[in-house]
Amino acid sequence: MVRVQTALGLLIALTLPFVLEDYDLYRFTDAIVFAIAILGLNLLTGISGQFSIGHSAFFAIGAYTVAMLTTEWGMSPYLALPFGAVSGFVFGFLFGWPALRFSTVHLALATWGLALVVPRILKAPPFDQFTGGVQGIYLDRPGAPFGLPLSDDQWWYLVSLLIVVLAAFLIGNLMQGRIGRALRALRDHPDAAKTMGINVALFRTTAFGVSGAAAGLAGGLAGLLADFVAPDTYTIFLGIALLIGAVAGGIDTLRGAFVGGLIVEFLPDAAGAISKTVSFPVYGLLLIALVMLMPHGVVPGLDRLWQRLSGDRGKRVPPPLS
Repeated sequence: MVRVQTALGLLIALTLPFVLEDYDLYRFTDAIVFAIAILGLNLLTGISGQFSIGHSAFFAIGAYTVAMLTTEWGMSPYLALPFGAVSGFVFGFLFGWPALRFSTVHLALATWGLALVVPRILKAPPFDQFTGGVQGIYLDRPGAPFGLPLSDDQWWYLVSLLIVVLAAFLIGNLMQGRIGRALRALRDHPDAAKTMGINVALFRTTAFGVSGAAAGLAGGLAGLLADFVAPDTYTIFLGIALLIGAVAGGIDTLRGAFVGGLIVEFLPDAAGAISKTVSFPVYGLLLIALVMLMPHGVVPGLDRLWQRLSGDRGKRVPPPLS
């Protein structure tokens, strides 16, 4: 079932750039960008059990890395994007190392502080001469190469789709491999994992680094899509939105990251459509309803519903890594 769903989802995704208007397609590209960042959160929180509401900071670091490399150094955006991921990994790894001593509550506070301080650093002297301060940096996004008959939005949608598929493949392999097994052991039975010789510091900081890399890659791609980066774009509310998407989609599933990206992008619109005057409270009520109806997330909830409707109650729900 999982393979059929994946193939069907990919087929639908490939048809979107040829049936949607440019603005609608841009919105779906944004959802893909959020899905990339949520993939990293699913590894960090769903698999390793570490908590972060400050991934907007790594998002910003990746965005500014790509922006400065393309504008100041003249690097191709396609070459700059991997450096956005590398910068996110480095900062995530460096942050994750001292965070090993924190409990869940203190880690939440630390990531909250990180999300608050990074935008202020980006627009504070002497960094503003590199980051553009409050004015930000304008980027020049290239169009489709080789004379392909595609608009800019169509081309960058396909680029984003390719990147999210590669990211899902790499993170999925990490989840199912030695690193994923070690992280789950540390999450569920930390004392037993330590006695088995699992290096707590290395594996948990690596999880933070990989999660930061995904957020940095997503941030760089988002900056290119918007043709602009500015500090106030990457507030704590972005970090909270990413966490909401991860939890609502399915915190320990790969498919949940894609659903989470759609939730982050389109659920506020649904709330606004219900009531524009009180859209924020309606948004909160929709989230509460979603959590009550599907406490494990949309993807696990739909899997269980499918089992009940199909009468396959004796079969196990698809593994959380699907």
